[in-house]
Amino acid sequence: MNDGDRSRERELAEVLVALADSLVDDYDVIDLLHRLTDECVHLLPVDAAGLMLSDHRGTLHLVSSSSAQAQLLELFQLQAEQGPCMDCFRTSRQVTVPDLTGESRWPLFAEQASAAGYHAVYAVPLRLRTETIGALNLFNVQAGPLESDELRIGQALADVATIGILQERAVRHNDVLVMQLRTALNSRIVIEQAKGVISEQHRIDVAAAFTVLRGYARGHRRKLTEVAAEVVEGKLSIPRT
Repeated sequence: MNDGDRSRERELAEVLVALADSLVDDYDVIDLLHRLTDECVHLLPVDAAGLMLSDHRGTLHLVSSSSAQAQLLELFQLQAEQGPCMDCFRTSRQVTVPDLTGESRWPLFAEQASAAGYHAVYAVPLRLRTETIGALNLFNVQAGPLESDELRIGQALADVATIGILQERAVRHNDVLVMQLRTALNSRIVIEQAKGVISEQHRIDVAAAFTVLRGYARGHRRKLTEVAAEVVEGKLSIPRT
């Protein structure tokens, strides 16, 4: 192994460690993705990179790019609904095009890429097991293939980013679930208190009090929790029907 190979391995290791270190609480996922595209251009023999992510409906959106030309080309893919990134996302497989000349799968994209000065493109999926959440595009000015080791590096960088993104989404989802559970528990407490108030006011049992409370909320097309809170706060006195 020569000094150049050792230097590149050290750089790759440092980038992977840096990306992994970003997977902590309150990390900036957008900064992570911009760093990914920049590091791809730094570590790999490519001239530009762009990254697309899917939303909860499976629609792709551009989230980062290493250059203005790459950004415009990625946006064109989305608008035209054709290109290597789109196919990569749909199939969860790498797409390699060493020479865009005469590319028949995406004629509009090939023409636009050539006009932007790019003549080779590669796309690697952002995936974890069976879940694919986006794709990373690598662009080259010169036509020619990427070595298999270089594609593996690109895939490894995409995999690290995927773990970070899915972790962020899981945390956000868990936060929503926790908030929903907390709201449900608080609502239950308020409703139980309102039942007690109505039971005391009308000298009825709590089951009948709940019927009165729910009947009032439905009859006035209001949320049960809101009505219960007003009863507990003394702002509302529900007559017995």
